[in-house]
Amino acid sequence: MNFNLSDSKKKLALAGVVCGLVAAVLAYFGNPANMAICIACFIRDTAGALGLHQAAVVQYARPEIIGIVIGAFAISVATKEYRSTAGSSPMIRFVLGMVIMIGSLVFLGCPLRMVIRMSAGDLNAWVALIGFILGVSTGAIALKNGFSLGRAHETQKESGAVLPVLMAGILVLLLCTSLLKFSESGPGSMHAPIIVSLIGGLVFGAFAQKSRMCFAGSIRDIVLMRNFDLITVIGGLFVVMLIYNIATGNFTPAFDTPGVVAHSEHLWNILGMYAVGFAAVLAGGCPLRQLVLAGQGSSDSAVTVAGMLVAAALCHNFGLASSGTALDAETGELVAGAVTPAGKVACVICIVVCFIIAFTNKRESAK
Repeated sequence: MNFNLSDSKKKLALAGVVCGLVAAVLAYFGNPANMAICIACFIRDTAGALGLHQAAVVQYARPEIIGIVIGAFAISVATKEYRSTAGSSPMIRFVLGMVIMIGSLVFLGCPLRMVIRMSAGDLNAWVALIGFILGVSTGAIALKNGFSLGRAHETQKESGAVLPVLMAGILVLLLCTSLLKFSESGPGSMHAPIIVSLIGGLVFGAFAQKSRMCFAGSIRDIVLMRNFDLITVIGGLFVVMLIYNIATGNFTPAFDTPGVVAHSEHLWNILGMYAVGFAAVLAGGCPLRQLVLAGQGSSDSAVTVAGMLVAAALCHNFGLASSGTALDAETGELVAGAVTPAGKVACVICIVVCFIIAFTNKRESAK
């Protein structure tokens, strides 16, 4: 069994369309409309479900995250692309995972959600795209200057399957026990039926694996090689979500839109996604790509995912996550979303950490 979606732009665009349809279905069946499927937000929700943070409105073990990892695992095994690898600067990757999550929760979304928000007319996401492109470009400069976290080496097959097995364990807890926490209000309480979410995640993970879908990688390839192949996947997803949002009346070109979990502090939208783009290139992929790589056997990516999970908990335990613009339930007035002072400090520290990592880790030949 072998089908390749990355050998032509048409197939890549088709993969993006399928992933866009999955996102639209998830939004239609109950996921937050402006979120649909967000890796950072959903890892954050899952961390809450496991009791790693106590923010009651964002606690739900998202089946989409479980499905993406297991879907990538299953398709990579079926197509003989599963390779168990590890050993490339694990603690630095853990830190990069933390940076990706902190930057995402300052902006309020991962690159995937940024594109989904863009397709709904959220102008804050278009502003954040500037930061993301600049961050990826900075990472690309580091790559040109010899940045490397070292080679990963093949390990025992079982090692690469640890994260998929752990995800399957969380699914069992979700389906068969009452041990996990569930939000009764807020974004965590908004979700599609478990079976729809799980199937959506499995399909999304499989197509993301076969198409090498990566939001950071698509821009990195344009910057470094003038290669526009990977951006066609993102384009396909964007077009489908744009059509869905227009058809359902969810397309609102504006900055302060109540109901969209977003804020209009432009500098911090830019800096948050700058940190995400920069760290994603250094780590070898955006949050979605890290889940997919972990599913196909990379322990390095699994460590990055672990860093994201821990940072998601820290963001809500220490007040680093931003708040979204919302209507006050009692007064009916619009309350602007905001970045917390602690979030601003953390974001700047994250960017400094990225520069230190980028220019102190080089291939031997580049030193």
